[in-house]
Amino acid sequence: MTMTSICLFTADLRLHDNPVLRAALDSAEQVVPLFVLDEAIEAAGFAAPNRAAFLADCLADLDAGLRERGGRLVLRRGDVARETCRVAEETGAGQVHIAAGVSRYAARREERLREALAGAGRELRVHDAVLTAVPPGAVTPAGKESFGVFTPYFRRWERADLRDPLGAPRVVRVPDGVASRPLPRAPKGTSPGLPAGGETRARERWRAWRASGLAAYEERHDDLAGDATSRLSPHLHFGCLSATELVRSARDAGGPGADAFVRQLAWREFHHQVLAARPDAASRDLRPRGDRWHGEGPEADAWRAGRTGYPVIDAAMRQLRHEGWMHNRARLLAASFLTKTLYVDWRIGAAHFLELLVDGDVANNQLNWQWVAGTGTDTRPNRVLNPLVQARRFDPDGAYVRRWVPELAGVRGGAVHRPWRLPEAERGALDYPAPLVDLDEALARFRGARGK
Repeated sequence: MTMTSICLFTADLRLHDNPVLRAALDSAEQVVPLFVLDEAIEAAGFAAPNRAAFLADCLADLDAGLRERGGRLVLRRGDVARETCRVAEETGAGQVHIAAGVSRYAARREERLREALAGAGRELRVHDAVLTAVPPGAVTPAGKESFGVFTPYFRRWERADLRDPLGAPRVVRVPDGVASRPLPRAPKGTSPGLPAGGETRARERWRAWRASGLAAYEERHDDLAGDATSRLSPHLHFGCLSATELVRSARDAGGPGADAFVRQLAWREFHHQVLAARPDAASRDLRPRGDRWHGEGPEADAWRAGRTGYPVIDAAMRQLRHEGWMHNRARLLAASFLTKTLYVDWRIGAAHFLELLVDGDVANNQLNWQWVAGTGTDTRPNRVLNPLVQARRFDPDGAYVRRWVPELAGVRGGAVHRPWRLPEAERGALDYPAPLVDLDEALARFRGARGK
């Protein structure tokens, strides 16, 4: 056992069920719990205000939890490899422990860390099954690096052995005198309805939703107005909750709702294993269709502003701007409308989502967008989600639309989804645009572009 090791937190900002922290504690008498505010991520634009605010909450909660156990969080800013090596030099740490990532950037960070530490006679230990329950690459089809279709992946994923969740440590001993920057504060310009972050709130939310919402999840998860999803995606993105713990806890609860919820967790891991095998899918078509997408222009602007004239789409986009979050069914509708009804490049939509989503991560955001655009893993790449049909099915009384599009709050019944059909006197009193495109014409345009 060495005197000191470093637990380098990344997207695993928790004390419960954290194999990185446990391994660091087991390998040394003292541990430096380190987080580096990565200037490269900030320079690339991934530190969007909503995620920066949520991260500030997560770090404050992590620091508070460590202090309850006799430790503290050490915060640095700059290049991750340089700052980690600097802390190792200051403390004499012989090992650095980190969770395995799946993005191209995470792989490069790991490589640079390993080389820099080895040059000083130190070791990097990378731990799997931290950010996901089943590590990318743990289940693979014969002769391939990853599954390209969800259903066969899910069959194998379901049978994979999961490690036992780890409890939070009782004591964390941190070396004296390790310098730390002050904890960050939330930036200005965040969404007004942004949720609060941190492991404490995440665990409280899971316990409450497991007791009150999990059983009905299968039948209610697509109900736009009912808002019956777990809303745990931001906490999973920052690692305030363990996917392993959630899967085991949901399975213990049992029932159709739990099964449906676990399936959604598997979708998250499916995308992680795809990106691990194909890191270029973050910006390039996974399965090119020969598309000649439209670029930036008035249609994309109207979509971003929630002024398309299709109320369910506009409600979704306004929810995103207000909360930094969007209902999953609404994400599918908004993405289908942009890519297949407006035929705008999916990368434009993905970038807008990453600008606002507090749960925005490269694997799930980019690959969900590709799934909807038909350039990803969907086995029906040319399917188009009709916003009117979808609205009638998942927001039948218009409650979701009225919540987020106040111009239509006084429109009664199903007319709220087709306000252009109201009598002219009523329609003229609404500050709401006419439909941006005709759905039948847009469908014909898309099919012509795809050759279908």
